[in-house]
Amino acid sequence: MSDKFDVVVIGGGPGGYVAAIRAAQLGLKTACIEKWLDKEDKPRLGGTCLNVGCIPSKALLDSSHKYHDAKDSYGVHGISVGDVAMDVNAMVDRKDKIVDQLTSGITGLFKANGVKSFEGFGKLLANKKVEFTAHDGTVTVFEAENVILATGSVPVNIPPAPRTGDIIVDNEGALDFREVPKRLGVIGAGVIGLELGSVWARLGSEVVVLEAQDSFLSVCDQDISKEAAKIFKKQKLDIRTGARVTGSQINGEEVEVTYLDAKGEEQKQTFDKLIVAVGRKPFTDGCLAGDSGVNLDERGFVFVDEQCRTSVPGVFAIGDIVRGPMLAHKASEEGVMVADIIAGHKAQMNYDCIPSVIYTHPELAWVGKNEQELKAEGVKYKVGKFPFAASGRAMAANDTDGFVKIIACEETDRILGCHIIGGHAADLIAQAVIAMEFGSTAEDIALTVFAHPTVSEAVHEAALAVDGHAIHIANRKKR
Repeated sequence: MSDKFDVVVIGGGPGGYVAAIRAAQLGLKTACIEKWLDKEDKPRLGGTCLNVGCIPSKALLDSSHKYHDAKDSYGVHGISVGDVAMDVNAMVDRKDKIVDQLTSGITGLFKANGVKSFEGFGKLLANKKVEFTAHDGTVTVFEAENVILATGSVPVNIPPAPRTGDIIVDNEGALDFREVPKRLGVIGAGVIGLELGSVWARLGSEVVVLEAQDSFLSVCDQDISKEAAKIFKKQKLDIRTGARVTGSQINGEEVEVTYLDAKGEEQKQTFDKLIVAVGRKPFTDGCLAGDSGVNLDERGFVFVDEQCRTSVPGVFAIGDIVRGPMLAHKASEEGVMVADIIAGHKAQMNYDCIPSVIYTHPELAWVGKNEQELKAEGVKYKVGKFPFAASGRAMAANDTDGFVKIIACEETDRILGCHIIGGHAADLIAQAVIAMEFGSTAEDIALTVFAHPTVSEAVHEAALAVDGHAIHIANRKKR
């Protein structure tokens, strides 16, 4: 087998494996190097997303939500189910089977598309050479016309709460609890903290979320974050903002956490389990030789242009190791773009139209600008909102929390942002993404025919409300 390739991809996560498949589809001789080993030390493709991130967390979220509905919500439908119990081991085993099926599926896709898969560690050397170290220690050097760096990210550790056994864990450890912790602490009220906190709260944990920032979900539109805080409080998620963790002490099978509250006063809280979910950082450790020529910025991200070219011709970087949000779908689309560019095709990404989602219930989803950002930029805008409480389909489903909010330019009516909190928000946001990708106006959506009855009608009504034309709510007076 030749060690020369048109494309060598370092990293087999959602950015890397997609880039490899696309490059092979375009007729390029392609190799993909992935170092991931599962709990049994078996090689796995899929990276963090498929193994310990997006997919397994959604499996637990769906299982726990079904349990919660059966326990607390079926009665309104006239359904009596008696005593409901959760078999946590069965739930976690189901999650593992889904992960196995999907990661094995990537292996099959590599074979179908002719991608050469290498299990071990990849390191970029000078002159686009890649050193591959197999898990058995064997070293091979590949020559590549093009290299794609897709090494992903790792959890941020904090000195006051170092990971320790199965008591202080990161997101990976939180996916494998084999019993419901009575008292669960979560450090960080971001996407990971809220999702994993929701899973175990639904199953009966007393969940306390410690968030260092003084505001809650500042990344979201303020209307969304305020509504989310209100709903999560009803769900008994105890979210404490301005809580800065200063230390932790394991005592037997529990951990005592010390933190400064919003008033600067020292507080202590004892938990059975503690999840540290304060964010992620790019992973490039050992991936770049000193003479590789690839430049990093001050935060450790690989410096790239808008088409993911690094400082070395023929070397690209995508996903969590480059600027922009750390999202699997962003990484995947960058992978496709880069493969197309290498093959000589014109390709680009619209970074203004990348949706974000938090998979709690209700879900939070958004794309484009929020009100805070537009105010700071001095942009004149108009807003339309429609509550799911006024949606016939949402009422029929007994899922009426939240609303759709559309923001449009006051002068051109072009959609600048869409923000949703509610059931199916993750799916509904795609309508706004497509509209914004095509430069649509709020009127374009308002003039579109939506099926009835559907929850997607809320998007239609929010677009109508932008100009005070909503049918199924009283319209706000326009400024």
